[in-house]
Amino acid sequence: MKASTFVYPWDVNGDPEAAERIAALGVRQATLAAAYHSTRALTPRHPRHRIVTAEHAAVLYPTDDRWEGRTLRPYAAGDWAPGDAFGEAAAALAAAGLEVHTWVVLAHNSRLGADHPDTSVVNAYGDRYPWAPCIAQPATRAYLVDLAAEAAVRPGARGTELESLGWYGLQHLHAHDKTGGVGLGDAGQYLMALCFCPACQEGYGRQGLDADELAAAVRTALEPVWQGAPDDGGWAGVEKLLGEETAAATRAWRDDTARTLQETAVTAVRAAAPEGFQVLLHADPVTYHVGANPGVDPAHILSVADGVVVPCAGGPGLLTPFAEHRRDDTVIAANFGVVSGMGGSPGTLAADAARARQLGATELRLYHAGLASDGDLDTVRSELAGLGDR
Repeated sequence: MKASTFVYPWDVNGDPEAAERIAALGVRQATLAAAYHSTRALTPRHPRHRIVTAEHAAVLYPTDDRWEGRTLRPYAAGDWAPGDAFGEAAAALAAAGLEVHTWVVLAHNSRLGADHPDTSVVNAYGDRYPWAPCIAQPATRAYLVDLAAEAAVRPGARGTELESLGWYGLQHLHAHDKTGGVGLGDAGQYLMALCFCPACQEGYGRQGLDADELAAAVRTALEPVWQGAPDDGGWAGVEKLLGEETAAATRAWRDDTARTLQETAVTAVRAAAPEGFQVLLHADPVTYHVGANPGVDPAHILSVADGVVVPCAGGPGLLTPFAEHRRDDTVIAANFGVVSGMGGSPGTLAADAARARQLGATELRLYHAGLASDGDLDTVRSELAGLGDR
């Protein structure tokens, strides 16, 4: 069962032992960040630093001339990943015998929202989400598609994993986040993710909805949630709060917007890539879910991409809807956290992998070799040793 671990370029560059250390875990692949959001990360074994602060979303390689004259364009990294940081790390990982795939974060960019406020999701209260570009806007869609094609197909990469290729919502840790005081639940999160920028207002109109009336209905529906009403759970909760017909119309607009963006981005990546280049999406099988693993229709996305990377932090249950639609060559990668300090469970990796395989997983993803402690890495090495083909 092939395993890959996520890695940042700054985990590798400047540490002559990093690539061999990662290969010694028993993984066959490194999924290396080529475009990433802002973060503050530990580097517990690096000889030069212990903390890396990526101040804004950036590409970790030199861009080409496709961006000349365009308002929306990628940001270069600062001193946390200068020059062709991706290329340098990729070369070291390949020299250690690892297959390198790119890791590309797309519709998650606080810097873009700060510099171009009109690109952001706007909720029913008029609050802007600067970390969440609205994927309905034509200029933003064009930016995301070109970014996907450029960042995915880096020299030496054998494939890519596209994260955040869909709607983003409220649930993002933004600076010193203080949004957990009210439990919004699944339904509340959906309503708070509905966008009311001009492009989305027009889109709701094409579904027969008046955008102003819809925004008012969303605010009314959320009042019991703010007062502590229990979450009714799932899509039924959304329908109860908003009404079945209205809820269905919002979902039709959002599902089609995400689906067409995913199709276009994957097509662009394939057009730029060599033959045999693998394209995976980080995905959730519930279409109205938002975030780094945006909701998709399993049958549709597996007809578009080569497979999916599925979050399994809460257990492997999300694998099943994808497994029902897999072909012989479909990749269904179960993504497990192996950083115990971040809620991961490296000591149960072998058991988790076995259960994931029963539910249809064909590969493993391990989050994250650069962030894990020495003890966690020792445990991962031991657990992988018992899995056979890695």
